Amino acid sequence: MARPRFHREGAMPTDAFKLEDRVGAAEAIRRLAEEDLLYLNHLIVERLKLISQARSTSLMAAFGPGDRVEFKDQTGERKTGAVIQLHKKTASIRTDDGQLWKVHPAYLRRLNAAQNP
Repeated sequence: MARPRFHREGAMPTDAFKLEDRVGAAEAIRRLAEEDLLYLNHLIVERLKLISQARSTSLMAAFGPGDRVEFKDQTGERKTGAVIQLHKKTASIRTDDGQLWKVHPAYLRRLNAAQNP
């Protein structure tokens, strides 16, 4: 059985490896026993959670309490307000009309002083 080949990506901050032989990796996975598949699944899920958390933390670093921001709600209506608190995955926003929203930082856009209502 051919072993999957990996190589280190150049100058990546996460020190990641890139799978070169996906067909070989798929074949190796097909031959794994259930116990090994469950272990591999656990490792993959934990890694994906870590990557997601790092991305969220990076996005969150762009905002701080008091920042004026805007976002669109589920209906596409533009909402503006201020960041009142940062959480692990979301920012609490008090909108100009007094509503409280928890919004993922990917959906927020900082407003500069000229854009404030």
